[in-house]
Order: sequence, then structure tokens, then C-alpha cells
Amino acid sequence: MSDITINITPQVHRYLIENSVREPAILADLRMHTQKFSDSRMQISPEQGSFMVLLMEILGARKTLDIGTFTGYSALAVAMALPHDGKVIAFDINKEWTSIAWQFWQKSGVGDKIELKLGPAQESLQGLIAAGETNSFDFAFIDADKANYDRYYEQALQLVRSGGIIAIDNVLWSGKVADPDANDESTRCIRDLNSKLMKDNRVTICMLPIGDGLTLARKR
Repeated sequence: MSDITINITPQVHRYLIENSVREPAILADLRMHTQKFSDSRMQISPEQGSFMVLLMEILGARKTLDIGTFTGYSALAVAMALPHDGKVIAFDINKEWTSIAWQFWQKSGVGDKIELKLGPAQESLQGLIAAGETNSFDFAFIDADKANYDRYYEQALQLVRSGGIIAIDNVLWSGKVADPDANDESTRCIRDLNSKLMKDNRVTICMLPIGDGLTLARKR
């Protein structure tokens, strides 16, 4: 037993990967391909992908949102965990990144489960709300521009059903959220949302030290 989370050294992290992550070859290929790019740090870790797969099974998820798709790892991991008639709606503004995502989605054989909406996510999410899609999604993953995190959260909260989960990435932001001297816009926005979630009685929350910090918010 321990009253504090273990320090994840490179050795412990390697053990964790080797003994808990069942990463399909197509996801490993996508992860390795993405590591060639300077922005590769924006891709989620394989253990986070594995955790999201488990969440899909626990939720019995069929319909999900992927807000901030990058090269498509999170959307693909979730799509592979959904039933044959499941659906992921993915949002991004970058054609170059999502063209890579599309290639791997098609190779995976589950590309038909993923619908890409290219453009500002706020507008696309609002379109779903206007179309009567509220309370119809099982899961939402938020990993996009930090300045709009609060807006994405509020829109996702409308779209996700009661008992569904909103997962918010980068909530520890390399530790900057805990540094009083760090006051750039992204840090402030994440810090503000973290404080808001702590007081938000619409959800039950848990902040996990996985990857760069992941908060799960279960809609009540």
C-alpha cells in the first residue's frame, strides 16, 4: 500500500508498457510514424490509449467524440473498441495531420466507424447540438487547443448522456498548472478549467496522473 502515487521512472514505465499495454500493430505503426514529426508530443501515450479502450468496454460505448484528433491515434483506439455499428466523430482543423489519420484509419479496417469533421470544433459541436444530438454520446475525449477547453467541455457536457464520460487531456500540463509563476494563456485556461471541475456538481471527477494528466468527468 502507498499513500502517494509511485514515481514513474523510465524503467517502471517500460515495465508498465510491457505488462499492461496490448497495442494492436496498426496503432503501434501509427505511433511510430507520428514520432517522425516535431509535434509528435501531441500524440497520446500507448497506455492512455489502452485505458480508453477499457473505458469503452466498461461504458458499453457505441457513439463517441474525439475533439482534437491530430494524427488519429485516440480516434482509432476508440473505434477499434466499439461494436461494428459504433461511431467516432473526430474534430480537427489541420488537413496535414488528419490526412495521416485517414490513411491509418483505412488500413485498420474500421475507418467506416470514424467521421472526420474538418474545421473549428466549436462550430461542429454546436452543429451537433442544433441537430438534436444532445444526451446521445457515451464518451468524449478533449485534446485540442487549450484556450477553448472550457467551451469544448460545456458543449461535450450537453452532448454526452447521463452516465457518460468526458475525458480531458493535459490537465497537469507538464506540471505548469501547479507553478504559480507559469501564467501563459494555455496554462491559465487549463488551471481555470481544473478549478471549475472541482466545484462542478454536474459531474463526478477523477484526475489521473497518466500521460500529461487526464481528468475523467462522469455526467450525473
